[in-house]
Amino acid sequence: MATLLIADHDGARLGDATAKALTAARQVGAPIDILVAGDGIAAIAASAATLEGVARVLLAEGPSLANLLAEPLADLVVRMADGYDAIVAPATSAMKNALPRVAALLDVMQVSEVTRRGCRRHVRATRSMPATPSRRCARASRSGC
Repeated sequence: MATLLIADHDGARLGDATAKALTAARQVGAPIDILVAGDGIAAIAASAATLEGVARVLLAEGPSLANLLAEPLADLVVRMADGYDAIVAPATSAMKNALPRVAALLDVMQVSEVTRRGCRRHVRATRSMPATPSRRCARASRSGC
């Protein structure tokens, strides 16, 4: 079950949230590829390659990807999605803007703000409730869960 992790960065450094999302991606399945998208970001891709558990770093460079705008990033991810069972991203504003577009273009359900994953069950934290609700996915994943 291959997983694509979309890296978050500020154009100069890899965001700390990317390493945290990598921890979550390990629970989803290996191998894990990291997509680093932007313009002039080869150093960020090299930094992503040093993270433990990364199979490949995929570098996508171009002026349209310079600011991690939602539409160009979503188009890129959708073109790459066929090779992956899951797409994971940090819960940053750029990714929260792009991932709903990816889900819509792929006609799949987006599960966001996941804190723990089980077989066909995802646990999400909410700020307004003292308990942590969980949601059951209606469809089985490709991994058989």
